[in-house]
Amino acid sequence: MLDWLLRPPRQDPAVEIAGRTLPIVVRRLDRARRMTMRLAPDGSEVRISIPRWTRTDEALSFAQSRQDWLARQLAALPAPTPLGPGAVVHFHGEPLVLAHDAATPRKPVVLAGELRVGGPAASLAPRLLRWLQGEARAHVAQDLAHYCARADQPCPALSLSSAQRRWGSCAQDGTIRINWRLIMAPDAVRRSVVAHEVAHLLHFDHSPAFHHCLKTLFEGSVHEANRWLKANGRSLYVPFG
Repeated sequence: MLDWLLRPPRQDPAVEIAGRTLPIVVRRLDRARRMTMRLAPDGSEVRISIPRWTRTDEALSFAQSRQDWLARQLAALPAPTPLGPGAVVHFHGEPLVLAHDAATPRKPVVLAGELRVGGPAASLAPRLLRWLQGEARAHVAQDLAHYCARADQPCPALSLSSAQRRWGSCAQDGTIRINWRLIMAPDAVRRSVVAHEVAHLLHFDHSPAFHHCLKTLFEGSVHEANRWLKANGRSLYVPFG
């Protein structure tokens, strides 16, 4: 009657890839019609989306059968960027060469293709991250006000996220969250994400009405912005080390 006490603890699903153990996250989606698999942008986990009727074991077997593909995806991830003179930091989609001089002011300044920053080298990484996040908040707030005005909606609460799974979200209460890493992407890409979430204030789904609203709000090409994120989004997750 106490056999359950002797059972080994249940292990979370994982797959061995290139000497690393990657957790497998399985999500059942009502709208899914087939199984899809991708690697997290930072390579931290394998994500599988399945239809409601699919067994979890099938998803796990699928991951095991695609180990070679996952290994190639893992190998393609960008390496951590060492923060020092000559390092490249992307800002508004443009590469900037980091120029550090401890004797100059700490606040980063963009000038002539360089990101110039002073202060101690030991605190360079956290200061640069704070600056990027501050720039993200300022620009996203402007984007949000712009698209809310176009949609004739009051400006909701804004929060920056570090989400690993999505670039933006709109909560039931109207709060909008935008991934701060989009400050490193081209402006049109960031703005498309903000416009997407504002459209959810009017249509809390992905219906034809939602897509028509988004097309009306966003002045650029949603297709081109999505294509850029699909091709380059993973590069925005480069850890600064």
